[in-house]
Amino acid sequence: MKKLLILPILLFAMVSCSQAQQTAFTDEALSAKMKTLDGKEIAFKDILSQYKGKTVVIDVWASWCPDCIKGMPKVHALQQQFPDVKYLFLSYDRQDDKWKQGIEKYKVVGDNYHVGTSMKEGAFAEAIKLDWIPRYMVVDKNGKIALFKAIEADDAKLIETLKNLK
Repeated sequence: MKKLLILPILLFAMVSCSQAQQTAFTDEALSAKMKTLDGKEIAFKDILSQYKGKTVVIDVWASWCPDCIKGMPKVHALQQQFPDVKYLFLSYDRQDDKWKQGIEKYKVVGDNYHVGTSMKEGAFAEAIKLDWIPRYMVVDKNGKIALFKAIEADDAKLIETLKNLK
């Protein structure tokens, strides 16, 4: 009987631990190289260091992604609701010119970087367990991940996280 009781407890503990929110970027993610609008390479840690003391919403997107495009009005509404937050857009467009055209076409206001051409490859994608875009994350003023994953810009957890970080 004792063995039967222990098994559900162990399973619950394993599931709970696997769903625990990641609160820091891995060294691999921080070292990942991204491209600026003017074509220079920069490490993700150097991008994040620009936001020290500020709350940041990270939007991982691509101009070819229908859900990303449908979500942009929600992003714009989020920017209206939280104007003091910094917005960091990380693109997985396949071509630089499409990425830059997408920024203009969809009025992507914030800091923009090109991560790579495939959201299924690379240190950054692996580190954040990227399986869908758009993907939203929130980083607090101390550089800690306050929200690891949301797939809608109007997600209740995303809004609540931003309100709590004011």
